[in-house]
Amino acid sequence: MASKFVPSLIAAAAVVLAGCLALAQDNAAVERRGENLLAINCSRCHAIGRTGASSKNQAPPFRTLGQAYPIDNLAEALAEGFSTGHPDMPEFVFEVRDVAAILAYLQSIQEP
Repeated sequence: MASKFVPSLIAAAAVVLAGCLALAQDNAAVERRGENLLAINCSRCHAIGRTGASSKNQAPPFRTLGQAYPIDNLAEALAEGFSTGHPDMPEFVFEVRDVAAILAYLQSIQEP
């Protein structure tokens, strides 16, 4: 009797696995979008990857931002614009979907 349920369980597991793979691919695409946005807007001063030094000494590498700020707390500043104390940093304002992509990427590269 239990053998009737095996094909159903296998089918259900396949659906769940396919959903997980699609979600992982979606997350990877979102993170790539965030990385691209940071490369375009921030990489001339900040190190935006998992390695490397920032080209400007006062510009922290983005992989260390989580040590100073909870990454999710940056959402408002990204959406409304950063106010900085130095004239070299231009003001950036990002759309909501861009903010989500940037935060996803930043979360993915944080050093412990």
